[in-house]
Amino acid sequence: MNLKDYFYKQKIKSRMLDCFRSSGLFFTNQRSNRTIYIYPKIHAIVHKENEKTTEVTFSLLNGMDPKEVSKKEYVFQQYFGKAIDIDGDLKKYVLTIYEASMPSELTYNFKDIQPVIAPFKLGVICGKDRNGKYVAFDLLKQPHILIAGETGSGKSTQLRSILTTFIKSKKPEHLRLFLADCKKSEFHIFRKVEHVECVLSNPKSIKRMLKHIKKELDERSDLTETFEVSHVDELPKEHKRPYLVVCIDEFVMLRKDEEIMSILTELVAIGRTLGVFAILSMQRPNAQVLDTTIRANLTVSMGFKLRDKVESRIVNTPGADKIETSGRLIMNSDKLYEIQAPYLEMDEAKKLLNPFCVAKEGAKMVYDEPPKQEEKKSIDDINLFL
Repeated sequence: MNLKDYFYKQKIKSRMLDCFRSSGLFFTNQRSNRTIYIYPKIHAIVHKENEKTTEVTFSLLNGMDPKEVSKKEYVFQQYFGKAIDIDGDLKKYVLTIYEASMPSELTYNFKDIQPVIAPFKLGVICGKDRNGKYVAFDLLKQPHILIAGETGSGKSTQLRSILTTFIKSKKPEHLRLFLADCKKSEFHIFRKVEHVECVLSNPKSIKRMLKHIKKELDERSDLTETFEVSHVDELPKEHKRPYLVVCIDEFVMLRKDEEIMSILTELVAIGRTLGVFAILSMQRPNAQVLDTTIRANLTVSMGFKLRDKVESRIVNTPGADKIETSGRLIMNSDKLYEIQAPYLEMDEAKKLLNPFCVAKEGAKMVYDEPPKQEEKKSIDDINLFL
């Protein structure tokens, strides 16, 4: 150990003892006129220069309440900054101090994102956490996403970055996207992308698309039963099916159609094992639309800036009503995260998507019943096949 490392570790150790004292994590002994403080034992201080982190391993003394560690996390933050993690159970803990912190702005960069999502079958990029580390997850393990946020909060660019990342990381034969944009403002840039089955905005077209998804769910369910497998990934090669992602922006506008809501409820209930996933977004969360069945099966919630505590509670992202930074979100998945989402401008997204664009004129349309003669076929109805 060189002199610089020695003094650095002594500094951290001294700060830890001050932190224990401020947190009330100590016992005392009286000796004559002196009070002796007995603190948790510090086992090791490891500075990882390459990772820009410092790990402090310590143990509570017998009789100390482990709940006090989590309760007094704010004290550790006051001494070491907000960019920390405390992991442990009952007695032994590791405090990780990060030199980096969450950026106030984060530009989308696929070169940085690619290695983060590489371990996953269908990686969803979320952004950087308060420790400056990218957060991502596998949609196959944590299926179905709810995204909510006011206008200008970052919700739309999050959808754009998630979908763009899907397209750049998966081949079209392995992933098909069904996009519905009830506001007619977000998904037009994806219309000609080869992974994309459709970009819809008309409620009737969306309903026909969802009926097609319902049929696909039934077929996949029959296949898994026939071949006695628990997931479509385990089907024989000749029966393999691509992952399907149904993404509906402002789906609250469809709430009055019972059949649509019924199909969405079924999709989020059984879609995971069948390789069919939903990403649903809305500006104003509504308890009637997000009933207990749908909400229970949307395993990941991303709450950007929301109007009040009621909306934050509906989305299950406590604190989203207090967000003040554009692109900042609270994510609830395996735990609560505070994250800065990557910002992907429309023009930049078009450049990234351009290599994947193809002509769509050969695509068939999907209808449960033929359209009436007088019904004009809208551009919404193109590109649906399978």
